[in-house]
Amino acid sequence: MHLTVINPNTTASMTALIEAEARRVAGPDTVITARTPSMGPASIESHYDEALAVPGLLQVIREDQQADAFVLACFGDPGLDAAREAASRPVIGIAEAAMKTASLLGRSFSVVTTMSRTVGRAWDLTRTYGLERQCVGVHACDIPVLELEADQDRTYAVILAFAKNALAADGSDAIVLGCAGMAGLPELLTEQLGVPVVDGVAAGTLLAESLVRLGLRPSTHGELAPPPPKAYTGVLQGFGR
Repeated sequence: MHLTVINPNTTASMTALIEAEARRVAGPDTVITARTPSMGPASIESHYDEALAVPGLLQVIREDQQADAFVLACFGDPGLDAAREAASRPVIGIAEAAMKTASLLGRSFSVVTTMSRTVGRAWDLTRTYGLERQCVGVHACDIPVLELEADQDRTYAVILAFAKNALAADGSDAIVLGCAGMAGLPELLTEQLGVPVVDGVAAGTLLAESLVRLGLRPSTHGELAPPPPKAYTGVLQGFGR
């Protein structure tokens, strides 16, 4: 089985972190390839960033004919529906994977994410995925995405503190980590907090594996059918079918 994990931003060090976590949880017969788009923002912390990340990740999908499934490793799940149209193979967004996994582990969960300006997007996704009743809080620690790796001890301490506060304030049963740059933290956080802590990269990787093993592909009827052929111009010229 071949899985391609796409980091929708263009920071190679984050791609390496994401790849390491995906490989850690993947089965022994699963080949993991992590890809960094050739164009897009260095990090994704706004609607503007999300919109400009989508062409790059779609380009990766269009060019990759080896993957049995894809994982989009950004908690905003940018371009997820478009990716599913383009791929005709399973595409898993890490926010959807993490939230739905957390909903299986208790009555409620809280999200600990990066920047305050992304909190609204996280709430939007809970409604999109039908999990607005299970999600009881979204908390931003206001560490920029590209600073998560800068001082890992400080990053862990801040996230741990915010997770403790979230559990106390929300009365939740689980924590969802709201950034792919937090991959690798769940085990230690789970031990410290005493509740399940879900990382979307790990959850998304295993969910993608499960769909492939079940022989399931997304529907190609109706809304998620391949996009109709048409001309695209300018920098998007190569995206026409």
